[in-house]
Amino acid sequence: MSKANQKLTALLITYNEMEHIKQSVASVSFADEIIVVDSFSTDGTFEYLKSLSNVIVLQKEFSNFTDQKAYTLSKASNNWVLFIDADEVVSKPLQNEILTTINSLNTSSAYWFYRKFMFKNHSLNFSGWQTDKNIRLFKKSHCSFTKGRLVHETLQVKGETSALNEKLTHYCYKSYKDYKRKMVQYGSLKASELFLKNKSFNILKLVFKPIWKFVYNYFFRLGILDGYKGFIICYLNALSVYIRYSKLYRLKNEIHLASTTEQEKEYHLKTA
Repeated sequence: MSKANQKLTALLITYNEMEHIKQSVASVSFADEIIVVDSFSTDGTFEYLKSLSNVIVLQKEFSNFTDQKAYTLSKASNNWVLFIDADEVVSKPLQNEILTTINSLNTSSAYWFYRKFMFKNHSLNFSGWQTDKNIRLFKKSHCSFTKGRLVHETLQVKGETSALNEKLTHYCYKSYKDYKRKMVQYGSLKASELFLKNKSFNILKLVFKPIWKFVYNYFFRLGILDGYKGFIICYLNALSVYIRYSKLYRLKNEIHLASTTEQEKEYHLKTA
């Protein structure tokens, strides 16, 4: 428990995260409150969390990342919130910086964290992630999740934002199968998001955007210097873009076919 004046709630959402959840939860044990919302894991994640006396664990069926995180945020008792992913770890220096920050006199409403990416137990230094940053620490009273985003959720912040110096460790890749599953899920959710926003489909985007995603990250963002790890990451990130536009095409096509069928029915009824 933190002995600081400002109390802190640590939040996580989980689904089948047994590989990293132990070290992730342990790394936020300095918080005054830890809340985890699980999406009915089948690998023992929920049972493990239930066994921890310092963790409040709830279950909610997953629909999209924004809704899941907004629900989790609503459960926080404290104004200061640290919201991390279940495959992220807060180092001791970062813990100290967080506590110092929330108890400083002139604090911003939210803080960006730069991340150190791990491919299994090896660092990824390039592949487009050199400047990656996300808001992980913020005041609940000044922030809310942007509605309409199904994946890569964003926070609306009332007030100033700043960045912390210490990096958050992100174990982004544990296996090819797992990372591919995540990229397919992200691509599918992004397609649904674009469809709900009535974004138009262009065949050129389906053909060229995945190619450009790979070329940009692998060559221009120096993924090639990460070796085979960089190739895999850049390829699967490009695959996610392909899934996005191929599903958007499928959704648009289904609507077009349904509309055409309905028009044909109306025509036959009128001419019968």
